[in-house]
Parts: sequence; structure tokens; C-alpha cells
Amino acid sequence: MNSVANERNWLFDPSHLKLVQQCRRLIQSEFGVKLHLNEDHLAEHLAEYAGKTRSKHLVHTWEALKQRVPELSQVEHEDTAAKTYRGQPIAGSASSDRQHEGGEEDRPRKKQVIYRGQVVG
Repeated sequence: MNSVANERNWLFDPSHLKLVQQCRRLIQSEFGVKLHLNEDHLAEHLAEYAGKTRSKHLVHTWEALKQRVPELSQVEHEDTAAKTYRGQPIAGSASSDRQHEGGEEDRPRKKQVIYRGQVVG
């Protein structure tokens, strides 16, 4: 518990708290997600949504917060998850390009599809 409190000492500064509140408000208006100040991974969530956003204001506010709090510079959002649509990777995503280079996507499907009791394709 004490280590968590030490990690969040930067939240007690009113200027830092103001920037966090701005980020929270922008995230809620854009994504519909309400982040709470008592969350365990608040900084990671802020970094995640700042990486996903289309709002320049949110990116600017997050960068200003990272400049004021050097501990937050170490927190980065990892965008390792590939974007998928119905279980298939989207053509423009980085991981689907890697799969296409390997030739895995060009193989015919091995799964047998049954529709209303009949084998299809």
C-alpha cells in the first residue's frame, strides 16, 4: 500500500491534478470511459487513450503532464494488439503485414463449414 502511495505523490500537486482532470474529461467525452483517480493503473490508462485519440488537445495535455512529472515518461502505451475485424487482421495493421509476408494468409482454410446440416465450401 505504501509503494502505491509513493507512486501517486504527483497527484497531490494541484497543477498536475488539473492536467489529469483535463485528460479524464477529454477521454470521457471522446471514448465514453470514465477514469477514476484511485485506479491502480491510472497513468497507463491515460497513456493508452492518449495514444488512441484523434484529439490534439488530449495529446498536448498528456505531453504537458509528462514534462512536469518525470515518472510518467517511463509509462508508455504498448500497441501490440493487432486490429481485427471478425477475427481476421485488418489489411492496414502492422501484424497483418507480417503475416502476409510469411504467406500464412494465402493458404485455403482447413476448417469445414457446415450450414444447415450440409457441408459448404
